[in-house]
Amino acid sequence: MNHSELAKKIDAICHLKGDFLLRSGTRSHEYFDKYRFESQPTLLREIAEQMKSLIPPGTEALAALEMGGIPIGTALSLATGIPCAFIRKEAKEYGTCQFAEGFEIKGKKLCLIEDVITSGGQVLLSTDDLRNEGAIVEHVLCVINRGGAEAVSKLSAKGLGLKSLFVRDDFKK
Repeated sequence: MNHSELAKKIDAICHLKGDFLLRSGTRSHEYFDKYRFESQPTLLREIAEQMKSLIPPGTEALAALEMGGIPIGTALSLATGIPCAFIRKEAKEYGTCQFAEGFEIKGKKLCLIEDVITSGGQVLLSTDDLRNEGAIVEHVLCVINRGGAEAVSKLSAKGLGLKSLFVRDDFKK
C-alpha cells in the first residue's frame, strides 16, 4: 500500500461524523478518532513499515508515550528490532515507581514516538523527564503532525527534530 492509500484508509476509519464534545469544551460535527487506526493490526503494521525509515540513524531505543504512542512504538519495535520503552505521563506510585518502563534509559539515544501531535505539549514534558533521567532525546516521530509548522517550531526550540508520516493536509479530500 502506498502513502496516499494508507492516508485514505486511516481517514475512512477515523473520520467520524456526529455530535462530539471536544477537549476544549466546544462541540463539533466531526471527530478524528486516532485509536481506531491504532487498534487495527493491518493498518498498524503498514504504519510501522512506512515509519521505520524515519527513525534517525544511531537510535538506540524507542520511547513510546502514554497512551497513543505505545501501540505505534510497539509496532515499530517489532518491525525494526529496536527496543521500546513505555513512557508514563507520571511515575506510578507503586512497584518500581518509574515513569519509563522496560529498561534503563540513562545514557541511551532515544527517539520519542507519539501517535498525533498538535501542540507538542506532552512531548515537551516527557522530553524534560527523560533528559532529567539522563536519556539523550533529540528526535520525535509521530504518525500525524496535526499542528504543522507551529508544532515543529515548539519542539525545535527544545532541541527536538520532528518527523511525521502524515500532516493534516494528507487527509483533506
